Amino acid sequence: MKQIALKIDVDTFRGTREGVPRLVEVLQRYNAGATFFFSLGQDHTGRAIKRVFRPGFIGKVSRTSVVEHYGIKTLLYGTLLPAPDIGKKCGDIMRAVRDAGFEVGIHCYDHIRWQDYVANQDEAWTRRELQLAVDRFTSIFGEAPRAHAAAGWQMNRHGLRFLQHLGMEYSSDTRGTHPFIPTWNAEIIAVPQLPTTLPTLDELMNREGITLENIAQHILKMTEDAPATGHVYTLHAELEGQKWMPIFEELLQGWQEQGYELVSMQEYLHNLDVASLPRHEVKMLEVEGRVGTLASQAA
Repeated sequence: MKQIALKIDVDTFRGTREGVPRLVEVLQRYNAGATFFFSLGQDHTGRAIKRVFRPGFIGKVSRTSVVEHYGIKTLLYGTLLPAPDIGKKCGDIMRAVRDAGFEVGIHCYDHIRWQDYVANQDEAWTRRELQLAVDRFTSIFGEAPRAHAAAGWQMNRHGLRFLQHLGMEYSSDTRGTHPFIPTWNAEIIAVPQLPTTLPTLDELMNREGITLENIAQHILKMTEDAPATGHVYTLHAELEGQKWMPIFEELLQGWQEQGYELVSMQEYLHNLDVASLPRHEVKMLEVEGRVGTLASQAA
């Protein structure tokens, strides 16, 4: 069965409040499944300003018009404006997503803190951040989380090990080509990884002649020939849930015309022979269109 699993990363207060309900509506219209991974603590997006000093960051920002997509208020949260607590203010929206029949999981507690620091943090720091997210998720939904998708595809060995300790059904923390059982320095982590297999819109936009008008067709060309294990496509509530929703609708239509079933990550997992998944090392590698290195499926 040809499947594309839709993985929705929700990074911000605005994305949760405005982008998520819009995505629920469009997914229902196309009878498409998806999994929403929520940021559950305070929105400190404004603190990302220090990334301006990273090589390549200015170029990425100029390609994707951050102000247009995120809004001035979001870009000041945690600096000149108080950081709204997403879980406390938007719990009703999150529960409505679940009640509409969509799978929900953990993206992070504090998106900026996780994305900017986890790669070099120790076990105590990592476990504390994950536990904050688990506790908030449980308070919102009344049950423990079963799935995790790391903010910014940033991860370390301690995080993977703690996900196993928590009994996660699967995790999607990496970039790669097909599902696998992760190893870190040859240590096996018994939580299946379902990596993002397709580039995201913000990685492609305004590169090599790619524009708003042709980006959907560019991605659809990549999915013409379906791999045996299908694809995982990551979208963002702040992008596809708002200004770039017409592009997302074009993708939904195109994938259905190509014969794909659009499913949640859990449905995608259940269509796999987990016992036969290959083992692959997780390494921090560069991904075209992204700044820095991301947790990636290595050989």
